[in-house]
Amino acid sequence: MHPRSILLGAQAGALTLPVCDHYSGVEARMRKSLALQAEMAEEFGTCVFDVTLDCEDGAPVGGEAEHAALVTELALAAAPQARVAVRVHPVDHAAFGADVATIAGRAGHRLVHLMVPKVESVADVQRAAQALDAAGATSLPLHVLIESPAAVHRAFDIAAHPRVQSISFGLMDFVSAHGGAIPADGMSAAGQFTHPLVLRAKLEIASACHAHGKVPSHCVVTEFKNLDALQQAARQASRELGYTRMWSIHPDQIRPILAAFAPSEREVETAACLIERAMAADWAPVQFEGRLHDRASYRYFWQVLERAHQTGLPLPDVVQACFSDAVALRH
Repeated sequence: MHPRSILLGAQAGALTLPVCDHYSGVEARMRKSLALQAEMAEEFGTCVFDVTLDCEDGAPVGGEAEHAALVTELALAAAPQARVAVRVHPVDHAAFGADVATIAGRAGHRLVHLMVPKVESVADVQRAAQALDAAGATSLPLHVLIESPAAVHRAFDIAAHPRVQSISFGLMDFVSAHGGAIPADGMSAAGQFTHPLVLRAKLEIASACHAHGKVPSHCVVTEFKNLDALQQAARQASRELGYTRMWSIHPDQIRPILAAFAPSEREVETAACLIERAMAADWAPVQFEGRLHDRASYRYFWQVLERAHQTGLPLPDVVQACFSDAVALRH
């Protein structure tokens, strides 16, 4: 049996997604993003980031119907193996219904998810799901963006909704929602990891996602030219706060995010050796490097290998075949 069917349950590891979600909303950049995705998929041997075509904050204001038609055509024209998503307007925006009817109605079968921003409650999720169903996209997952203190308070309920696949944190709107109580530094690459209210919100979202087997996606770093600061933020999000995915808003951010979320070469080697030993023992407990391991620890080391695959790292031959199977299972 495949390791996923043996080791992973309803919570941890129930779902894997590329570790980077790249946003663009201007036509030229959207086309370049899709081309870059194809180039890097060929380079790494797997799709290492999603492209989310933006109808909201990353898109020009005005002409919402025309922009929705544009992203629909881009999604339909994308290569068959492309991972394309769309961010629509919030559920209370005048353009929301038309966004979903146009984009999901025509291109829902080509999308990997629909991102809904400014979600405040489960009622917003239900409204979005109903709109997708009405458009005929009954199996399209929802990703939601939490951007207010009230929404953070409801994060566990939102994560529990079966249509929700991932929750992202909207840093700038979250800080702004506090009416000046959080200083502007709370939106910076460093300050977002030190201000207690921001840090608490990030931890709450990550915890809610892991409680329900969903993917926590970390917010943007707006200092897009400071790649050292970006990589440090990505490492903290991954290693300290439990995030397994992160937004990119500039092509130069993609590779640093991949590197920060990737396990080390030593971690990959250790995980591959242990999983090989476990498979040979039919998943019974084994001794390995002076420690006793069973399925509880096998689960962790399998997840190391999955993260290596998601970030395009080469996998040892002993587990490579497992990942060929894993790709087929996920699709």
